Amino acid sequence: MVKKVATLVFLSVLVISLAGCATGRKQGEMEVQGLKNQISVLEAQIQSKDEEISGLRNEVAKLQSEGSMNFAGKGTVGSEPKSRPNTKQIQTALRNAGYNPGNIDGKMGALTMDAIKAFQSANNLPADGKVGKNTWAVLRPYLHKKIK
Repeated sequence: MVKKVATLVFLSVLVISLAGCATGRKQGEMEVQGLKNQISVLEAQIQSKDEEISGLRNEVAKLQSEGSMNFAGKGTVGSEPKSRPNTKQIQTALRNAGYNPGNIDGKMGALTMDAIKAFQSANNLPADGKVGKNTWAVLRPYLHKKIK
């Protein structure tokens, strides 16, 4: 009788432990499937971004081959000045060079004047606050790219 009870207890413990393993295995499988689904979503997003990047690269290459890297439109900040730069072009070049002209608003205010003088001083130019030929020759490369 003791053997029967011991065997019954042993079998009960065995059945309960096996049932717990099956539940744990099923939960683990569900977690793995959820992770696989997340990976699929991320892979789709990566593919979409890769296509977007490729399209943008093609657009840039097309613009470069046409020689029209003017993103801002005719006569605005992005265009090359024909003779004398306008105030927005000066402000943009100053900002790209690391000098704060304030808002790029096309107005020659105190912050813009101070930035011009600071730029001139740093580049061994007469710090008169006027952007003449010599100042513009040094400042102009900063119009389209940040160097500082």
